[in-house]
Amino acid sequence: MSPGILLSFIIGYFLVLLVISWLTSRKSSDNDTFFVANRNSKWYLVAFGMIGTALSGVTFISVPGKVGAVTGDQFEYFQFVLGNAAGFIVIATVLLPLYYRLKLTSIYSYIEGALGVWSYKTAAGIFLISRIIGSSFRLYLVVIVLQRFIFDSYHVPFVVTGLICLVLIWSYTFKGGLKTIIITDSLQTLFLVSSVFLSIYFICDSLHYNVFEAVDAVKRSSYSKIFFFDNFLTSKFHFSKAFLGGLFITVAMTGLDQDLMQKNLSLKNIREAKKNMFSFTAVFVVINIFFLCVGALLYMYAEKYGIKVEKTDYLYPTIALKYLGLLPAMVFMLGLTAATFATTDSALTALTTSFCVDFLGFNKRQDVNSKKMVNVRHYVHIAFSGCMLLTIIIFNAITNTAVVNAIFKVASYTYGPLLGLYSFGLFLGNRQVKDKLVPFVCLISPAICYYLSNNSAKLLGGYVFDNELIIVNGFITFVGLWVTSSAKPEGRKVRQAESLV
Repeated sequence: MSPGILLSFIIGYFLVLLVISWLTSRKSSDNDTFFVANRNSKWYLVAFGMIGTALSGVTFISVPGKVGAVTGDQFEYFQFVLGNAAGFIVIATVLLPLYYRLKLTSIYSYIEGALGVWSYKTAAGIFLISRIIGSSFRLYLVVIVLQRFIFDSYHVPFVVTGLICLVLIWSYTFKGGLKTIIITDSLQTLFLVSSVFLSIYFICDSLHYNVFEAVDAVKRSSYSKIFFFDNFLTSKFHFSKAFLGGLFITVAMTGLDQDLMQKNLSLKNIREAKKNMFSFTAVFVVINIFFLCVGALLYMYAEKYGIKVEKTDYLYPTIALKYLGLLPAMVFMLGLTAATFATTDSALTALTTSFCVDFLGFNKRQDVNSKKMVNVRHYVHIAFSGCMLLTIIIFNAITNTAVVNAIFKVASYTYGPLLGLYSFGLFLGNRQVKDKLVPFVCLISPAICYYLSNNSAKLLGGYVFDNELIIVNGFITFVGLWVTSSAKPEGRKVRQAESLV
């Protein structure tokens, strides 16, 4: 597929998003619209759109690629997905009722009432750093594909490719914000899901399989092992590690993350928010099964035709763009673009919302929808776009691991303290932390986890950490908060209880 055709396809795709942006923001583009879509979203649109946001380009490329990795991953990732599903249920039944009861715009406002101002700013700061890094990693994956298959042909530098992507995302999100994104993400999820099924069809057609033959071939292949129960100490793939890691990473990266929770908070009431989460969870699990099947079929295709790639992340794009033909290549680019930009546009909106509310105090102002405050929001939106571009450039200079591993490793360090902060607020509301010490506790915990991760085999009799490290991180933060806290005076307990009602 020629770079010119691919480039034309991307331009046409973004023109559609720009039209949607104009239609959704022409009547109202104030801060209430941008932050929470006037709390009038439809739950089924939010649920469907969240699929694209949760999956991202990482799932689209890295998960299929890892199926045949030399580390023997196979379908091990599905153990993690089951943990994700359990985490979504916890979010729907524990966290969402809390957020709705407090009528929050930024979910980190809860921490201010539960623990204090320094704790609140620390939680919001952790989110900003974590989401910038995580979303930049996801966008980086698309940028390297666009660079490799389109912009290298025109001798465009990597930095310019990244800048083009972010300018395009900014252009359709800066006015309508969440109201626009709920519509564009639903459209992009439709593209993503369609591309998965069409990719399976095209690969099966090339391998001369019908549906039943394909299912049988995947089942009999060397890639289809799902559950791993051997070598609990030394294996990163053991079911308990993957499941618990998936559960707690989901609670932290989704339930304690302004990005996906902001969409839930745009719904009318908690009943609709729960319907959204439960339906989203069911679709999420099913679609990940198909992603793993795509991976197995890709490796069978590569074996048959002698295709080799230098990185597992390159397998899917290489086969789709160079071997399957014009239509499959377009389908692949549609799915990849939809998956990644659905994640990045949502992240930019959430970053802007959190900074405006948590650090600039928009929620405490009477003139929040004035022209002056809307302009301030625009400047913040541009600034975070620049931060993401800088992060992409840095990551491109230093990375040498699969993107999916990098994201969850970073998340284990940055989201762990959020688990500790929220757990302490929820379960030890009768104790008052020393608020100014909280930032130090949240720095010490990841440092200890980094040391444990690198030395656990020596210290713990051969035990090797994987995604479950986030549990340890949250626990260390929780203990640190408990050690530096004291019992609250009775009067303060009563006032806090009244503020939560």
